[in-house]
Amino acid sequence: MKTQMLLKALVVLPLILFVDYILMAAIGCATCLFGFGDAFYCGPFCLIGKTVLGISAILFFYIISPNFLKSNKNTKYAKTTEE
Repeated sequence: MKTQMLLKALVVLPLILFVDYILMAAIGCATCLFGFGDAFYCGPFCLIGKTVLGISAILFFYIISPNFLKSNKNTKYAKTTEE
């Protein structure tokens, strides 16, 4: 179980961050192509970046949460004694 969490952390997280990087680079290139000025990069572009990063963090925690919940589950399979 912990191996799956480790694999997700080592494979999925960098993949999500790489997709974020490519997405932000594409948005930056498109806005430059359409002639947006420096004011755009100091305001809305930063907000777009924070939003994309926040959504990615939520997605990562959503992907890893089932494994985390299963590993922290306290189940006992022993019989109880009767009085």
